Amino acid sequence: MPTKKVKTNGTEIVVFEDAVIYKRGEYWQFRLWLTKERKYVRLSLNTTNLNTAKEEAKKHYYDIKAKEYAGANYFSKTTKWGVEKYLDYRATEIGLVITKGRFSTIKTHLEHWLDYIGRDVKLRELGIEACKDYYTKRQEGLGKKQTVSPTTVENEQATINAMMKWLFKKNETRINSFEFTKLKRVDRGDESLRRNSFTDDEISDVRDELAKYIADAQQNINETGNLVKAIAGYYLMISLMFGLRRGEQIQLEWRDHEVFEHKVAGKDYGLVKLTIRGETSKVNKTRRIVEKDIGYFEDLFNLQYPRITALQKLKDKKEQIAFGNTLVFSVNGEKPISNRAIAYHFDKIMKLAKVNNLAKRNIVPYSFRHYYITSKVNSGLVPTSVAEIAGTSTTQIENTYYHTTDAKLIANAFAGYTLKDGMLIPN
Repeated sequence: MPTKKVKTNGTEIVVFEDAVIYKRGEYWQFRLWLTKERKYVRLSLNTTNLNTAKEEAKKHYYDIKAKEYAGANYFSKTTKWGVEKYLDYRATEIGLVITKGRFSTIKTHLEHWLDYIGRDVKLRELGIEACKDYYTKRQEGLGKKQTVSPTTVENEQATINAMMKWLFKKNETRINSFEFTKLKRVDRGDESLRRNSFTDDEISDVRDELAKYIADAQQNINETGNLVKAIAGYYLMISLMFGLRRGEQIQLEWRDHEVFEHKVAGKDYGLVKLTIRGETSKVNKTRRIVEKDIGYFEDLFNLQYPRITALQKLKDKKEQIAFGNTLVFSVNGEKPISNRAIAYHFDKIMKLAKVNNLAKRNIVPYSFRHYYITSKVNSGLVPTSVAEIAGTSTTQIENTYYHTTDAKLIANAFAGYTLKDGMLIPN
């Protein structure tokens, strides 16, 4: 293929007849004309040494020519294109390796990256230090009271480099990862590790109001809005009982639920066992949780079973779904109750229970999970057991919950003692 004849101005050095190196300031640069794409490749060689510049130029030359002969274009792929292709690839893994919720998180992370790097930047122009100030730039544009935590940024950076590794394997980039500036770890004390949660008194009031809320909705379940109100009420009560993540809970199906009896010291206890399937879990690992049965699953079953089975009978036989495979928190058994509905009824309950300063404390439906985990820690369970129940790592439980609750600190202070007749007696 004919190449464009190199013309130099006396300050440039020809490499392989159709490429040159030249200085910009103190650093050597590389330039090569691509006839097929009718554009110059321009790259910094990141060196002030001539001999090193020549060696680096040869490496770039061989790499570009090899890909050119293989039919690959140098300039055609942008960062936007790269993100789209990577998301297409990850979408094929939903239900196999990742959940829908995880896919949504990956998509959000990469949208932040595109906002930072630019959507029309060429993938092959990206250098290893192209994202060096990513954390700083992510903070810009936020309000004075808003910040992005180092942990959030680290998660985003891991997603970005996972994409870069995939693109590199596809020969779409020159690098397989970015070198991000390491974020300094600052120990701000125990309070910084506390999760936004409720007090025991608040939870007591929330339970009472939820029970009344559900009962009120079921008195006239056919009245507009009452069915969603009841289902949302059950969702929030069961969220408090089991501490599930939102994505795990809205994907619960009736086959994931089991009621059974267990005898302890001659007394029968009703228990509910939930199976969190690996394909719906954030960590892609199946786990099971057992809690005392206080009747809410049975009540919800009695509400849902006749309705859902009747709806199924109205469908064509080929489209019918066994009741066990229908969603627990759903109006029709197939589509989960919306996040908007959950948030709306959560706010209603908070007002009824007189839980104050929601915005300042960042109290949201997910706070029920924080309270659940904290209560398990305070009950004396070791971090490994709490982590197994919650479906998270022991490290996160230890760092985030285990040593940051007053109840736990007090329990540790009196470890090795027994309270008898109002006195602490060493064991």
